[in-house]
Amino acid sequence: PPVAPDATAAYGDHPDQVVDFYAPRDGRTGAPLVVLLHGGAWRAPYDRAHVSPLADFLARRGFAVASVEYRRGGEEQHAPGADPVAPGADPVAGRWPETFDDVAAALDAMPVLAARELPGADVRRIVVTGHSAGGHLALWAAARHVLPEGSPWRLPAPPPLRGVVALAPIADFAAAVELGVCGGAVTQLLGGEGDFEDRAAHADPGALLPTGIATAIVQGVEDIVVPQAVSEAYVDAAAKSGETVGLTLLGGVGHFPLIDPAADACAVVAEEITQLAW
Repeated sequence: PPVAPDATAAYGDHPDQVVDFYAPRDGRTGAPLVVLLHGGAWRAPYDRAHVSPLADFLARRGFAVASVEYRRGGEEQHAPGADPVAPGADPVAGRWPETFDDVAAALDAMPVLAARELPGADVRRIVVTGHSAGGHLALWAAARHVLPEGSPWRLPAPPPLRGVVALAPIADFAAAVELGVCGGAVTQLLGGEGDFEDRAAHADPGALLPTGIATAIVQGVEDIVVPQAVSEAYVDAAAKSGETVGLTLLGGVGHFPLIDPAADACAVVAEEITQLAW
């Protein structure tokens, strides 16, 4: 069941431009801040509520948590030139450029928002984590300083993060497209095949390397939603760029135990975050 946050704050005017905050359950001060980005193939029906048990789990582990909502694709949207979505089919994934606008804006506003809503959090120690499509966004958020010149989301210097822990992320677009991850969601996110190549240069974590920011991936070996090969493609691309990305493979684990507090895999996720944050 969803776990209600301790506070919610807006980082923009759109209803989806909000962050839920969870205070450390032990009342400690100086707790590292975990910024959590939910998955759901960047599609509107899947919002931050489904990761609220994970947010609460991390808060019970002594973290301050900020769970970010962002604009996603809806039933009324169709990629340019694409056939309309059939009745009963998934809505189009993502909004270009709004999905990226929102993640950038939320991360930029986070130190001020967290200091106000969670005064016990240490905003100098931020770890970004995300699951599935949210794992993609977490990796992307840590790579904004290596975006192409002229990108509206480019930062002049690396973001002040302790690190990234990506959970079964859609981390490499070429691999994800080849494997048909989430029913063509990556192509939809970028607005269709016509814009894919140009926009991928601004959105594909596998093309935004090296970042110089500590990065770890946790991946279930039995994951059929975002297969292991997608994470491995990103790790390989990082290695070719001269960067080492940690990859923890969990045998017998699928896609969702990584965000399920009742699963052993979730404890592994918390440990990976702890290693970067403390």
